[in-house]
Amino acid sequence: MTAGREAPDSGDKRAGWPAVAPESLPGAWQPLLERPALAELLGHPLAGAALTRMRRLPPGVAVHSLRTFLLADARARIEGTAYDRVGLLAAAAFHDSGLVGRAPLGRGGFPGRSAELLDRFLAGQQVGTARRGALTRAVREHMRPFPARDAGPEARLLHFGAWLDVTGRGERLAPGDRRRLAALAPTPWFAVSFSARVAACGLRRALPASASARR
Repeated sequence: MTAGREAPDSGDKRAGWPAVAPESLPGAWQPLLERPALAELLGHPLAGAALTRMRRLPPGVAVHSLRTFLLADARARIEGTAYDRVGLLAAAAFHDSGLVGRAPLGRGGFPGRSAELLDRFLAGQQVGTARRGALTRAVREHMRPFPARDAGPEARLLHFGAWLDVTGRGERLAPGDRRRLAALAPTPWFAVSFSARVAACGLRRALPASASARR
């Protein structure tokens, strides 16, 4: 993937964390975990915890989540956008988690449920309130047709990566990356199965308003 003018920040300046062993993660993930944008985060405890939790997802959804992060990172690097990299990886890991299970869904549908699950996870990892707010908003709003005008970089990038991976929209902004990642970790008919999962969850037609609209 193309490197941008500025290497996006990991969101945590500390180093020397014990790494998650890539070989302990599912085989279908391995070609994606070897991509530099993911490989360099494996030593961060938040990344390791998020990837471990992601094992609970159906295989296709988990692979989609990794591709979503990599596509988001590709655009950030191309455009030189700084963002919370390890935080966005956690958000990508949870962004479709609300599709799994039979827990009742509130007005926000599965994105709202996914945001709640992410918030609990981040709180358990002692992530600060402001950072949690930015990341959970990204998940809560990722099914909007377009990002809100006041959306931060994490929300914009997660939205871009998720929509590009499923629909191909925005491919000109990260040329060739979707095709390369799909070849590395294919999920045949994922768009069809994803649509079926969304329908089964009864996603509300009225998606959550942006934070600015609620004020």
